[in-house]
Amino acid sequence: MAKGEGAKPIAGLLLVLNFCMYTIICGTAGWAINEAIEHEIITGLGIPLPNPFSSLYFPMGNAATGFLVIFALIAGVVGAASCISGMHHLRLWSEHSLAATASTAMTAWALTLLAMGLACKEIHLHGRNSRLKTVEAFLIILSATQFFNILLIHSGIVGK
Repeated sequence: MAKGEGAKPIAGLLLVLNFCMYTIICGTAGWAINEAIEHEIITGLGIPLPNPFSSLYFPMGNAATGFLVIFALIAGVVGAASCISGMHHLRLWSEHSLAATASTAMTAWALTLLAMGLACKEIHLHGRNSRLKTVEAFLIILSATQFFNILLIHSGIVGK
């Protein structure tokens, strides 16, 4: 039996879970961006902008919402792509696919940690709706599950 072969079922389950959570984050962050764009259209050009105005103004949430939504969307897309790369690595389970999978997983984890930091700032500032709370919760959970995913992927080094 190859080294790390026992981690394959656990890694597969974790990859599917992470993919689902990253997809939910992408959908919810995309909704928030769409709401911000539609609110700008409804507001119109003749109405004065809120003071102080930020280019990342969102009609819901607080001052950290704009940054959180954008970084969550980026982390969600990169995270979903890393899960697809991880599924490919599970199929091959060789050292040839390990480098690409590990690098995309670490990139996704770094972006998820950045978005999680912004989620913590948004929690600290208060004043957000339930959809933003969902994004915050999933980012906090994904920061841990993506780390375990990296550990399981690194256990997949094949021994001859």
